[in-house]
Amino acid sequence: MIQELTQDAIALLKQLIETQSFSSEEDQTASHIEAWFKRYDIEYKRTKNNVWAVNKYFEEGNPTLLLNSHHDTVRPNSAYTKDPFKAIVEDGKLYGLGSNDAGGCLVSLLATFTYYYHHKKLKYNLVIVASAEEESSGPNGLNSMLSVIPKIDVAIVGEPTLMNLAIAEKGLVVFDAVITGTPSHAAHPNDDNVIYKAIDVLQWFKDFKFEKGSEALGDVKLTVSQINAGKQHNAVPADLNLVIDVRVNDAYTNAEIDKILQDNAPVTSITPRSLRLNSSSIPTDHALVKAGIDMGRSTYGSPTLSDQAVLSCPSLKLGPGDSTRSHSADEFIYLNEIEEGIKIYVELLNRVIV
Repeated sequence: MIQELTQDAIALLKQLIETQSFSSEEDQTASHIEAWFKRYDIEYKRTKNNVWAVNKYFEEGNPTLLLNSHHDTVRPNSAYTKDPFKAIVEDGKLYGLGSNDAGGCLVSLLATFTYYYHHKKLKYNLVIVASAEEESSGPNGLNSMLSVIPKIDVAIVGEPTLMNLAIAEKGLVVFDAVITGTPSHAAHPNDDNVIYKAIDVLQWFKDFKFEKGSEALGDVKLTVSQINAGKQHNAVPADLNLVIDVRVNDAYTNAEIDKILQDNAPVTSITPRSLRLNSSSIPTDHALVKAGIDMGRSTYGSPTLSDQAVLSCPSLKLGPGDSTRSHSADEFIYLNEIEEGIKIYVELLNRVIV
C-alpha cells in the first residue's frame, strides 16, 4: 500500500505545482486535495480553502495528533529559469513552485494519514488539515481551524527538515518604530535632525541583547530591516520610521519581548504588528521525539516560521525536502525524499500510535 500511496502522492504534487495557489487563492488546489480524499473514500470537510479529516475510528477520550501542512505558495521570484507552474522531473528532482515548500510534506502527510485512516484502536486520534494562507500568516489558515477541528494534544507540522526533528521553532514579532525630531529647511542649522538622531538609535538596536538564551534556539535575533524618512532633498523630515524583525526563542513570550522593547528602546514609539506568532517546541522526552531519535533522526531548533506559531500544544516540525530551497528560484524536491518521507512518517507513527 505504501508504494501505491507514494505514486499517488507524487502525482498529486505534480497537480498542485501546476495549479496556482498563492496565499488566499488556494481554491483550485483545495479541490485537488478533495479529490484525493474522494479517491480513497475518506470522509472529509472543507472550510474555506482548508481541507480536513479525522481517522475513521476516532475515539472520544483519546489524545489527538494533528498532521498539518499547507498548500499555498509564495509568488515565484524573477530568477526562475524553469516554468514555476510546470512539474518538471530531471535527474531525480521534481521542479516547480511549492514542490519543496511545502507540497512534498503535504502529500507525504496525506499518504500517511490515508495509510492509518482505517486502523482501529489507535492510541491517538488523527486529524489532518491541508491548510491555506500559511505563507501570509493570513486569517483563514490553520489558526482559523483550531476552533473547528477536534481539540488537539500534539502536532506534526510538515515543513522541509530533511526528515530531521525540529523540536523548537522561533517565534516572530515585527515592530514599527518612530523616531521624531525637528523639521527644518536643509539650509539652516538643526541640532535635532531626526536622521542624525537615528545613528545612535540604530547602534542601540545593533548592540542590544536579550539576556535569556535557549539550548534549542539560541539567542533572540533582533534585526532592523527597513528604514524610511524624508521626501525631498531640501527639507529635514519630522520623523523617521524603522521596521524591526525579532525572532523569539522559547525563553520569552512575544508579550515579554514587547514589554522589554517598550521599556528600553530609545524611540518615540514602538508598536508590534502582532503578538500571536509565538515560539513553539516539544519536550525532548515526548514519545514522538524519542521514537524519531531511535530511528536515527537528529534534533535541532528551527529559525524559520511555520504554522507551528499558531498552535498552543506541543508540536514537531518534520518533513521531506530542504528548507534552504524554500522560496528559491527553480525550487525542487528529490522524488526519493518523498518516498523516504512517507516511510519515515509511517514508521514514526507506528512506534507511537499503534
